[in-house]
Amino acid sequence: MGVHDAMDPSFSGETLSESLKTLLSSLKQHLSEYIKSLTAAHGEITLEIQRENLLSVAEILRQHPSFQFEQLIDVCGVDYLDYGLSEWSTYSSTTTGFERGVQPPSEKIQVHALDRGRFAVAYHFLSISLNHRLRLKIFLDEDPPYVDSLTALWPSASWFEREAFDLFGILFKGHEDLRRILTDYGFIGHPFRKDFPLIGTVEMRYDKAHGRVVYEPVSIKPRTLVPKVIRQDYRREASSTSGDPHV
Repeated sequence: MGVHDAMDPSFSGETLSESLKTLLSSLKQHLSEYIKSLTAAHGEITLEIQRENLLSVAEILRQHPSFQFEQLIDVCGVDYLDYGLSEWSTYSSTTTGFERGVQPPSEKIQVHALDRGRFAVAYHFLSISLNHRLRLKIFLDEDPPYVDSLTALWPSASWFEREAFDLFGILFKGHEDLRRILTDYGFIGHPFRKDFPLIGTVEMRYDKAHGRVVYEPVSIKPRTLVPKVIRQDYRREASSTSGDPHV
């Protein structure tokens, strides 16, 4: 387990408040068998657990007097595709910035490694009674990414889970109405996945002949997003001929 001593300043590289120390102590005391990693940074605590332990941990966080997380603030999906891969090293400066955008290297550089699944679900909880906040994180495999629904404990999870399903394709087992919430009914794919094309796959318009909205293959031509370099600046030529360097 990646659990550190809450009283040790090296735990997060910062001085922990008494409230954070109390919460960390309670997490280690009551959830030690479930904790995969436990970190504190920037005044926030992140608890990572295995997918199969979600309902057991969630019930403890909701009901136990030491936690009393009455509110589920948010449920977020995360896509770690190509995490840690870079097209070039940025540790040293380069004089060929434009060329590296036009002609990227054939292989990417592994800057950081991720030994977990491609997707993750992050839950954010709030205890009004104890004034505690907690981030709960679960990593998921790619085919397909799924996890239990928390709608039975926090009804507010319903729309959040539908959003994560719509945008990332994450499935929530036990959700009674898991359908798209932001994209259209006939939308194909999940637009927040990092391998989803930036221009999309289809476009829509209203067709007067059919009297309805129709879907067609996208007509936008992809273009390379590289900086435009001005090789010749005519303003400088004008200023040199006028003799006034401030023109």
